[in-house]
Amino acid sequence: MLQQIIFIIVAIAAFGYAGKQFMTIRRNILLGKDEDSPRDSGQSWKNMLLIAFGQKKMFKRWIPAIFHLFIYVAFLFTQIELVEIFIDGIFGVHRFFAPYLGGLYTLIINSIEILSLLAFIATFVFLARRNLLKVPRFHMDEMTGWPKLDGNLILIGELLLLIGIFSMNGADKVLQGIDPAHFPDTGPLAVSSWLGPALFGGLGEGTLHFIERFGWWLHILVVFGFLNYLPKSKHLHIMLAFPNTFYADQNSRGEMENMPAIMNEVKSMMGLTEGGGEEMPMEEELPEFGAKDIFDLSWKNILAAYTCTECGRCSSVCPANMTGKKLSPRKIMMDIRDRAEEVGAKIDSSDMTKENYDDGKNLFDYISREELHACTTCNACVEACPVMINPLDPILKMRRYEILTESAGPTDWVPMFTAIENGGAVWQIPDEREQWAKDAVAK
Repeated sequence: MLQQIIFIIVAIAAFGYAGKQFMTIRRNILLGKDEDSPRDSGQSWKNMLLIAFGQKKMFKRWIPAIFHLFIYVAFLFTQIELVEIFIDGIFGVHRFFAPYLGGLYTLIINSIEILSLLAFIATFVFLARRNLLKVPRFHMDEMTGWPKLDGNLILIGELLLLIGIFSMNGADKVLQGIDPAHFPDTGPLAVSSWLGPALFGGLGEGTLHFIERFGWWLHILVVFGFLNYLPKSKHLHIMLAFPNTFYADQNSRGEMENMPAIMNEVKSMMGLTEGGGEEMPMEEELPEFGAKDIFDLSWKNILAAYTCTECGRCSSVCPANMTGKKLSPRKIMMDIRDRAEEVGAKIDSSDMTKENYDDGKNLFDYISREELHACTTCNACVEACPVMINPLDPILKMRRYEILTESAGPTDWVPMFTAIENGGAVWQIPDEREQWAKDAVAK
C-alpha cells in the first residue's frame, strides 16, 4: 500500500509540473501572429504520418537514420509496458497483462527487449558520434554549452531507462522460478532469459526483490524525469514534430508570401486597380513590414523554433555556411526559441503583456544582420529538415523589416533596389524593361 501511495503522489507531481511547463510553451508559441493559410487537410495528414510518425526524411542519411530508428521504435513499443507499469503502480499488482494475454504478452515483451537492445547499441553509437568522432554539424559555434550538454544528457537518460528495463526483467525472470505465485510466467524472453540468470542467478530472494523493484522504479522515474525535461530540451520535437508537419507550408518552395499592402500599392502605381479593384486607402502612418520581434512572426514560426531538433542538417547543407559565412539556419531557429523563452519569462515576472511588451530588445539582438544578408534563399535548409521546419521564412520576414521599415540594408544592395524602382529590372539599363516588346510591336 505504501508503494502505491508513493507512486500516485510522484505521478501526480510529475504530470502536474510537466503540464504547467507545456502550457507555458503553448503560451509562448501563441505570442506570434495568427496565421490561417489555406491547406489541403489530406496533404497535412499525409505529411504528419509519413514525416513525423514515419521518419521519412531521416532516411536521406541512412547510417544515422537506422540507429535513430532503433531508438524511435523502441520508444514506441516501450509505451505498451509503460501502461502496465502504471496499472501495477496504482493497483499494487504485478505484470497485470501477463495472465490475460498469454503468448501475446511474451511476444510483446520479447519485441520490447530486442528493440531495447538495439536502442542500447544505438545510444552508444550516438554518444560516440557526438563526443569521439566529433561530427562537424554537432560542433558548430551555436552548439557549445547547454545545446551540447542537452544532447548528451538525453542519451545518458536513455541508457538509464534501458538499465531499468533489463534489471527489472532480469531479476523478475529469476524470481519466476522462486516465487511463481507472485511473479507470473512471462515465457522465454530474448534477453532476460539468459541475462537474468547470468547476472542475478546466485543472489538471494530478498536481493532479487530489491533489484526488480530498483529496475521498476528506475524505469518509471526516468520516464517522469524525461517528461519534465522535454520542455527544456531540443527533444521536445518528439511531441511538436506532429503539429509542425501538419501545419507546414504546402506552397511550392521558392514561392514567397505576398504582402497585401505592398502588392496593392504596386498595383495602384501600375494602374492595375482601375475598374478592377479598389485602391488601398492612404494611412496617416506607414505600417511596419516584416518582423522585428517574435510578436511579428507567425505562431507557426515559433512552433517551428520549438520543434527544432538541433540536428544541424540545415546548416550542413547551407551554401553560405559552407563557404565560411556567419549564417547557420539552425542558429536562427534556436535564437527565435531563446527569444520566445526570454519574453515569456519576463511576462510571467512583470505586468507586461503581449500587447504592451517592451524590454528594449528584439530579434536583431539575437540574430545579426550579417547572418540575414548571407542567406541566398536557395531553400536547401528547408529541404534538409527532417521535420519540415522552414528557417527561410523568418529570415525573409526580418530582411523585409530591415529594408521596408528601416530603409536599411547592405550598401551593395542599394543599386539593385534603385534599378528595380526606376526600371523594373535588377540591372541598371537605360531602356524601360518592356521596351523590347514595344519595339517588336512597332516593327
